[in-house]
Amino acid sequence: SFTCRPVTSSRTSLPLWMIALIVFGVLAILGITIGLLVHFLTTENRTYYYQGSFKVVDIPYNSNYERETSEETNRLSKILETKMMDAFQSSNIYRQYINSQVITLVPDNNSVTAHIWLVFKGSSSMKENTRRRIESILGQMLRNHSESVTTDPNSLRLIEISKVNAEKIINNRCGRRARMSATYDRVKGGSTAQEGEWPWQASIQMNGKHYCGASLISDRYLVTAAHCFQRTKNPKNYTVSFGTRVSPPYMEHYVQDIIIHESYVPHEHHDDVAIVSLTERVLFNNDVHRVCLPEASQIFPPGEGVVVTGWGALFYNGEYPALLQKAPVKIIDTNTCNAKEAYNGLVSDTMICAGYMEGNIDACQGDSGGPLVYPNSRNIWYLVGIVSWGSECGKINKPGVYMRVTSYSNWIASKTRV
Repeated sequence: SFTCRPVTSSRTSLPLWMIALIVFGVLAILGITIGLLVHFLTTENRTYYYQGSFKVVDIPYNSNYERETSEETNRLSKILETKMMDAFQSSNIYRQYINSQVITLVPDNNSVTAHIWLVFKGSSSMKENTRRRIESILGQMLRNHSESVTTDPNSLRLIEISKVNAEKIINNRCGRRARMSATYDRVKGGSTAQEGEWPWQASIQMNGKHYCGASLISDRYLVTAAHCFQRTKNPKNYTVSFGTRVSPPYMEHYVQDIIIHESYVPHEHHDDVAIVSLTERVLFNNDVHRVCLPEASQIFPPGEGVVVTGWGALFYNGEYPALLQKAPVKIIDTNTCNAKEAYNGLVSDTMICAGYMEGNIDACQGDSGGPLVYPNSRNIWYLVGIVSWGSECGKINKPGVYMRVTSYSNWIASKTRV
């Protein structure tokens, strides 16, 4: 008879010394991995943000320093920003230096307090050391008096702030770009814009379709072209969206009111300006915030490089892009623009021409109301023009014609208090 026998396999166990060796090996690898991880985390370059202030002395009180777009603010800020950049770039932490900016100036009886914003990268283990180095470099800079400004080294204050607060500070100022484009090359002959590159650009949409461009000038108001509302002035027919993509819209807003310039006549080109107010405030972020409005006295001479942006046709009667387009153009002298072979006297002094007399790069249908912007020497962007009219798109001797924003500074201020 057969007896059932369980199937057994003969197994020889590993000697103890080999088990010990394997365990030791695993632990050693684990230890090295953890060690490397800890080392990497403490030496890994992180970004640090700082907020500070110091006093510039021997400056008589002038309320213009309170205005972020005034000539005085820009002049003094540029001097201080150049001094800071030079100080950090010639220091032994130049590799960690990313950015330094003057955020606001606060005038007093005989001084102006400059509020500054700094960005550095460095390892967390060196964090405290880096902060002390920054403080000492700034202190030294404030002790070195130049002919242009006298600063008080004892007034220096510096604190570390979070990324969120750092971004909030920048996004609340006009004309700054939190995200810089690496290349600054629309819109006919243009190129695709990057996220957050033109954060003030808005799309005015009718029944969910892009209709006109506009520029955000505060958390409540936009400027655009009056001719955008020839079909209907009813705010309920329009929505406003931001971001680089027209649909689906990134951050959509409803329109409360449309204010058209009192002297605008439909189908005529003069005073082609309108203001759109929103039902709710825009919450500024890296991708959506306001452009600077120029002072009425600011001059943008012919030949200056400016940028036009929009979702308009890529060529006359052509297709419309899904993504925001940008194009570099140049301001053209009004006399040149008014020549017989060009616009033959149609361009008035409240208008500004931009593009190229040889054609090619230009605004087009669907760009109306959008921004023509200019970066000043501090790379802060100003709204120079509002896309208004032109003969087709990119034709020889027919550049784009824009409403000249400086001509409407008082009108815009009277309606918006911006």
